[in-house]
This record gives sequence, structure tokens and C-alpha cells, in this order.
Amino acid sequence: MDEEIEIINTATRKEKIKNFLINNKKSIITVIIILLLMLFSFFFYKDYQKRNSQDLADKYNIAIIQYESGDKSKILDIMKNIIEQKDKTYSPLAFYFLIDNQMIDSNDEINSYFDLLINELGLEDEIKNLTIYKKGLFNSDFADENKLLEILNPVIKSKSMWKPQALYLMAEYYYAKNENQKSKEFFNQILTLENVNSKIKLEAQKRLRADFSE
Repeated sequence: MDEEIEIINTATRKEKIKNFLINNKKSIITVIIILLLMLFSFFFYKDYQKRNSQDLADKYNIAIIQYESGDKSKILDIMKNIIEQKDKTYSPLAFYFLIDNQMIDSNDEINSYFDLLINELGLEDEIKNLTIYKKGLFNSDFADENKLLEILNPVIKSKSMWKPQALYLMAEYYYAKNENQKSKEFFNQILTLENVNSKIKLEAQKRLRADFSE
């Protein structure tokens, strides 16, 4: 008896599955097609990224070779084009090459490229924070207090490994402007941090003893 009931239940389940497949055939086919398209798109995109990255690598390396051989006529345009491709690897390399070789004269243009790296590349957090710090370092020679704080605050208010460097930069900025109390406050903030780089902590202590001891 139990065996017969089991046979009936099994047949019923198979019939239900069969009816479900028949009644929902169009929906099932649609879902399968969508999944296949998504899978195809994913592999196509990965392949495109790989080929695009290789193309940028070739352009970057050729530009470096041309620069070192003395042919600098097209370097600026090539490097700017690489930056604007928004590649995580080669856009920063091209930008810092132009900065290191002083090939961009406009501070506004440099800051616009910094913003592109920070906001549009999807960099890992600490690489992004390093880029913010570098932007602050660049602007520290000419920016006013509010602008420099606006740039560095995302790092200063975080738990980033670059926070001590950002605090030290602000401390030096205020010291250069003879705003000693503000400078002292930023140096002291470095000493309160946990797991701070020992070299930066030591430098902050030296500055406090040498320039702010009473």
C-alpha cells in the first residue's frame, strides 16, 4: 500500500513539473536567454577591458620611449588621452608622468585631473586616499586654508593610513603662515593616533619640542 502511494506521489510530482514547464515555457526560455546574454556580456566586457588595457600600455610605453629619445612633440596629447580613458593603472601613471616632468602649466587643469582620478576611477580606498593627499600636497603651495582643508578632510576625518601625512601637511602649512597654535594642534593630533608611522610620529615630537616648547 505504501509503495503504491509513493508511486502515485512520484507520478503526481512529475506531472506537476511537466505542467509547470509547459505553462511557463516562454518565461523559462526568456530567463535562460537573459542569463546567456548576461554571461556573454560579462566575458565580452572582460575581453574588452583586457584589450583596452593592453592598448593603453602600448601607447604609454611608446610615449615614454619617444620622450627619452627627445621626441616630445606629441607626448602631452598622448598622455592626456590615456588619462581620459579612466584606466586604474595607466591613467594615474600618465598623469604623474606629466606632473613629474612639469608638462602641465595650469593648476586648474592639474586639479581637474586629480578629481578625475579620485572620483571616476573607482580606486581602492587607500590608493584613493593617497591621491587625495597628493592633491593636497600639490595645492599647499598656493591654496588658502579653507580650500586645503576641503581637499584633505576626507583623509583627515578617516582612519586611513595616510591620515598622519595629511595632518603633518596641515601642521606645516599653518607653521609656514605663522599660525603656531593651529600648527601645534595638528602636530598633537598625530601623537594621539594609534598605529601611526613611527617616523612621522618622531618628526612631530621633534617639531613640538623644537618649535613649541614653553
